[in-house]
Amino acid sequence: MTADDPLTSEVIHLFAKVTDRYTREYEAAAAHHGLTPQQAKALIALDEAPLPMRRVAERLGAEPSNLTGIVDRLQNRGLVERQPEPNDRRIKLLATTDAGKAAAQDLRSRLRFARNPLAALNENQRRDLRDLLQLMTDE
Repeated sequence: MTADDPLTSEVIHLFAKVTDRYTREYEAAAAHHGLTPQQAKALIALDEAPLPMRRVAERLGAEPSNLTGIVDRLQNRGLVERQPEPNDRRIKLLATTDAGKAAAQDLRSRLRFARNPLAALNENQRRDLRDLLQLMTDE
């Protein structure tokens, strides 16, 4: 197999198509709340439990220093708050406010493309797809 064989080209085209649809849907969901896609992703990443900024940055694939501006804007909108880590006050935890939780829930509901195509796959197919994608992304 070479990088320019027809099957590889088709797979690359399909990845691009999926990425484009996912990106457009994420942008539209974020815009509905007056957020950038990165702000929306940060808000969704925080919705489960308070997390250190470093952990949120890892989830977003961003540098912690780049996350500061995103968090500042979310905090100014009343969607997140910074809290001291109980065991180490040097560490700041990020947590969603009630308004942030509601926005994150609405954002998730608007991301239909991310869920609907997978709903067409049975559990074994979803597991196989996960395993193949994991194999592709392991470094």
